[in-house]
Amino acid sequence: MPPLSAGRYVAEIEASTAGLAEIVAEHDQGLPIPTCPEWTLRQLVTHVGRAHRWAAEITRTRSAEFIPFRAVPDGKLPDDPAGQRAWLRAGAARIVGAVRETGSALVWSFTGPVPSGYWLRRMAHETLVHRADAQLAAGDEPEPVIDAEVAADAIDEWLMLVTGGLGDAGDRAGALPAGAGLHVHATDDGLGGRGEWMIRHEGGGLTVAPGPGEGDAALAGPAASLLLVLMRRRPVSDPAVTVHGDGALVDGWLAGTAF
Repeated sequence: MPPLSAGRYVAEIEASTAGLAEIVAEHDQGLPIPTCPEWTLRQLVTHVGRAHRWAAEITRTRSAEFIPFRAVPDGKLPDDPAGQRAWLRAGAARIVGAVRETGSALVWSFTGPVPSGYWLRRMAHETLVHRADAQLAAGDEPEPVIDAEVAADAIDEWLMLVTGGLGDAGDRAGALPAGAGLHVHATDDGLGGRGEWMIRHEGGGLTVAPGPGEGDAALAGPAASLLLVLMRRRPVSDPAVTVHGDGALVDGWLAGTAF
């Protein structure tokens, strides 16, 4: 599936970072993050700011190799609340600026060398999901607001990563039984061909292809809700989504794709 425009990713990085900064300003940093059980709000914000700087360092240096996450410059969250908000925004600006300066040069990624713009997409979705984590923890709104097209793009990237690039994809082959298929369908109007995927376990491994298909089970609902369920931020029992066919297969997929 073709990615969205660079400008769309930049806007998402900036908007989600701004949303996180607002939550940091309004809530205790010891706030537990239920969707990331080992983290407090401070730890979540630190992770996001470091991730931006990490991606920027990979991009800026045109690195062909993995750079240790904790080795990036300026990775410590300031203690001063105003400084924390500025630190978050500076990290977002750093990855955006690094990609603009680097252009189409190839850099390291989870799946091998890629044009540097890969990291705008990756950080847009990373920031979006963690902004949702913070909003769910803060309880400021019943459900995070996520644009359907951006959510569908995030689903697409996530499925591609878990079936072929993130960590050891071979260890996740058991997320679907051999020969089984799972159809994921975002039901929002206006998505066109950007809202459906078929995941299969074939030839000893997982594959994913955009588009409709027949499977043993299907998971359907608005793209934003699907994203939160697939990322295990909402339970599959969420009334916004519907399971068709073999529910145990969907449960197995979610259990087998944790990261």
